Amino acid sequence: MLYIGIIGILAALDLFIKQAIEQQNDADFPKELKESGGKILLYKNHNPGFSFGYLKDHPELVSMIPLAVASFIGGMLACLLRSKGKTAEKLSLSIALGGAASNLYDRLVRHYVVDYFSIQYGKLKKVVFNLGDFFIFLGAGLIIIIETVRAFKER
Repeated sequence: MLYIGIIGILAALDLFIKQAIEQQNDADFPKELKESGGKILLYKNHNPGFSFGYLKDHPELVSMIPLAVASFIGGMLACLLRSKGKTAEKLSLSIALGGAASNLYDRLVRHYVVDYFSIQYGKLKKVVFNLGDFFIFLGAGLIIIIETVRAFKER
């Protein structure tokens, strides 16, 4: 139940922020996130495709591929929940699934994903994210680390 709660909390947090962004005037963006010292800018971007608008002209694919991937991740988590241990794997999948659920909601209900912040550092300045994206990257990164450590231990 803990992991289902993590998924719900992370998805709800991102959806709450997206709703707050959506309620503001387009003309108010971009703007600096207070107390970030100019390191984070807020945007109100609607992305009907994948990253950088890829496949935006194919809305069925843009909805169904993430649905299939989220279902696969959910299935992996469901299998892991039956066994004891593997806490790090369960947590990683829950984090990724929380982000995926938020973005999937956007794709299925809004027909675009709301992206709302950019980190003002190097090439990241050109990319606008949302917390769901961050959770997906974090969960995937943790899984990679876990599996890499496991592979080294098995040698």
